Amino acid sequence: MYAVIETGGKQYRVSPGQTVEVELLAAEPGASVALDRVLLVSANGNTLVGTPVVPGAKVVGTIAREGRGRKIIVYKYKSKKRYRRTQGHRQDYMYLTITDIQAEGKSLVSDEERQRYERLALRAANRYLRKSAEQLGVEMIDLLARAEATGDTATAEAAADELEALDGELSIPEADLESTSKPKRASRAKKQQ
Repeated sequence: MYAVIETGGKQYRVSPGQTVEVELLAAEPGASVALDRVLLVSANGNTLVGTPVVPGAKVVGTIAREGRGRKIIVYKYKSKKRYRRTQGHRQDYMYLTITDIQAEGKSLVSDEERQRYERLALRAANRYLRKSAEQLGVEMIDLLARAEATGDTATAEAAADELEALDGELSIPEADLESTSKPKRASRAKKQQ
């Protein structure tokens, strides 16, 4: 079973449980999104082709995380005119886990499978949110240390308040807190004994 959807000016062939990289949508990670621009639905040998969309069909997905594409270099050049311009660009993306395909008002995915896909997507979203909260906490600690070193009390107080608001969401692994120096090697005298 699969469907062809259109989002962000592009078409994607999706099936339940698949994670697709789509253009940025107006939703947060963990939110459920229904895409109504379904161009084709195929299940159990029955294919519905839209003109241009299939009436009553929609694809439901959960946003697993956000990300950015690789950097593209845009270089403009005109020969013999000393005109050169360089610009970089990174596209923002969302990773959408497909949880359900609906056609003619009925779900084509069983309830158990849909719930399993939703659980997997929410687990991925929670991992992403935890990681971004930890990153925000580390940035706040850096800001607090910099503000205290320079004597900027207003910024230091604001950073301290932000850290208190993060509260239990922040956990820095012990490996990051330890020094990165290499352990000392045992001397040859100790090895010979």
